[in-house]
Amino acid sequence: MGDYDPIVRILVVEDEPLIASFVQKGLMAEGHVVEIETRGDRALSRVSLESPDLVVLDVMLPGADGFEVLGAIRAVDPALPVIMLTARGEVEDRVRGLDLGATDYMVKPFAFAELAARVRAHLRTAAGREARADAVEVGSVRLDLLERTAHADGVRVELSTREFALLGYLMRHPRQVLSRQQILDAVWGFAFDPRSNVVDVYIGYLRSKVGPDAIETVRGMGYRFVG
Repeated sequence: MGDYDPIVRILVVEDEPLIASFVQKGLMAEGHVVEIETRGDRALSRVSLESPDLVVLDVMLPGADGFEVLGAIRAVDPALPVIMLTARGEVEDRVRGLDLGATDYMVKPFAFAELAARVRAHLRTAAGREARADAVEVGSVRLDLLERTAHADGVRVELSTREFALLGYLMRHPRQVLSRQQILDAVWGFAFDPRSNVVDVYIGYLRSKVGPDAIETVRGMGYRFVG
């Protein structure tokens, strides 16, 4: 597997079953752990919850198109390798994808050997980036992204999968005010009802576990993690 971590998690966002299965089987044969998401409006939530090492992203998706998903991913994780794999091969589409932050852009039909080679290349590059840290620490709170554990003041706290994703998102943007809509999009997905109070509820859960002062409420704007 070369000079990067052989345990690699890849998320394939593709709504065409035959293509999704073809890519999944091929990348699994390369030794990777591969999951499939068929809807764009669920893709960002999957990224936040599962922390994949690389994303293969179609453009024409139900719920939200690949360009919208890519822009949202870049707001959450600027370093995550994203390979766009799409039938839209016009120059303006390629330019748009690359301008939005795509790591690579491949046009269907494609040779799997080329896709596999690009995946290997981008994983090697990503492995050397400090931005893909194994842990995040802000103030008295530490989040281990590999072991998926959290500690506050040196004491381990138990978090649900959604709580872990929310805390990770807040801690990757320390002292930055994040609106409820930004948090909803990143942690619950584009399709979640913006009128829901689920963000406020989960902020309450986190405060009870990592400390009441770790997350500040900024009236009329959202929340800010201070640790």
